Amino acid sequence: MKANPTALAGVLLLENFVSHDKRGTFIKTFHANSFGAEQLTVDFRESYYSVSHKDVIRGMHFQRPPHEHDKLVYVTQGSILDVIVDLRPDSPSYLQHVAIQLNEHISSVYIPRGCAHGFLTLSDTATVVYNVTSVYEPSADAGIRWDSIGFDWPVTEPIVSGRDNSFVNLEDFDSEF
Repeated sequence: MKANPTALAGVLLLENFVSHDKRGTFIKTFHANSFGAEQLTVDFRESYYSVSHKDVIRGMHFQRPPHEHDKLVYVTQGSILDVIVDLRPDSPSYLQHVAIQLNEHISSVYIPRGCAHGFLTLSDTATVVYNVTSVYEPSADAGIRWDSIGFDWPVTEPIVSGRDNSFVNLEDFDSEF
């Protein structure tokens, strides 16, 4: 695994180990020693995935303290534009965002606690896996409105849930991180 920094402090683009042969493809998305060498949390508590259709935007999600988590995200099928916003007031990249295209079998993104996360599905469908370092706590479930972060989403008619449209705008968000 090779870890590449992004414009946001602590957000890393991870190059997965990929092996192809006549049987197909083998991908390693996590290796405790490699994560430890990069000083990344390796104690994942939950893993889940979503399947989304083209033009779906999911986000911008996070969990409030003390239930916040680090997140490892990768795509097993399809392609997404992964978007992260730094909500940590003490961070040098506070309120900045980064967008990273993730395709199946290539890279993962490591997102530290205190960042909001979302994505746009670019392919007909996409399966996105999330590994997180805390257990989901409904009372800590939160988000900021996807179209308030200063990012120009490359979609004319996004499909967004009512929940995601109901989140507070970034300019009205009081960070607890």
